[in-house]
This record gives sequence, structure tokens and C-alpha cells, in this order.
Amino acid sequence: MEQKYLAKWLKIIIVGVAICGLIFYGAIIPTLGNDAIDQYPEFSGWFRPWLIFLWTTGVPCFIVLVFGWRVASNIGKDCSFSDDNAKLLKWISWLASGDSAFFFAGNIVMLFLNMNHPGVILASIMIDFAGVAVAVASAVLSHLVQKAAVLQEQSDLTI
Repeated sequence: MEQKYLAKWLKIIIVGVAICGLIFYGAIIPTLGNDAIDQYPEFSGWFRPWLIFLWTTGVPCFIVLVFGWRVASNIGKDCSFSDDNAKLLKWISWLASGDSAFFFAGNIVMLFLNMNHPGVILASIMIDFAGVAVAVASAVLSHLVQKAAVLQEQSDLTI
């Protein structure tokens, strides 16, 4: 697959994920929250703290998409194995692990504030697991891209 073609598809996927994220964070979460308030008015005090908490967890996700866009741009420029891509992937790893830790800690804090249910925490562990999986995968890719960049640099110097 040609580099520019691959970069184009990666960017299309990133835009699609960003649109889905905007719909999820901007429409679905508030709608579900309002529906929950309509069904259980005693939880109306929980809506704003949860909405702010969930929106806060979305910020690193969109930063990761910006970094992914930059990686795709580098791939389109035929700079797949570069220090810049390795650093971006490392940042993605840090953001994903930090967001997972924040999401887990926030759920625990909400539980202690009596604004959460243990079942929600059990369900959120799956989201935390996905975040950790992204963090580990991007850390491994960062390491491999860094090694490939060093090999490519050595190869360029010998020619």
C-alpha cells in the first residue's frame, strides 16, 4: 500500500472517530443523563458532576486524535520511522494511561461521594482495560518505531 494512500485512510478514520466522539460526548451522554434524571429525579444532583467528569475524560482522547493525525501526516511524507513518530506514540501512551487512571480514580471518588454505584465501577473497568490496552500498544509501537528509526538512520549513513 502506498504511503500517501495509507495516510489518507488513516486521516479518514481519525476524522470518523472524532465525529463519533463529538456525537458521543456532545449528544449521547447529555441525553442519557437527562433521561436518567427523568426516570430517577432523586439523582438530579449527580448530573452536572458526572457530565463534567465525563467531558474531562474526553479531552485526552481528542488530543490523542491530533497526535494520530500528525503520525498519519508523517506517514504520508514517507517518514514512518522517525523520532517524531516515536515521540508522538509515546505521548499517546502517556495520555491513554493517564486518562485510564483518571477515569478509574474518578469513579472511586464518585463512589465515596455516594454518587456512583458499584455496578458502574465494574462496567467502567472494561473502559479502563481498553485505555490500558491502547497505552501498552502505543508504547510498544513507540519502542519499535524508535528502533526502526535508528536502523534507518544507520542505513542512510552507510549508503
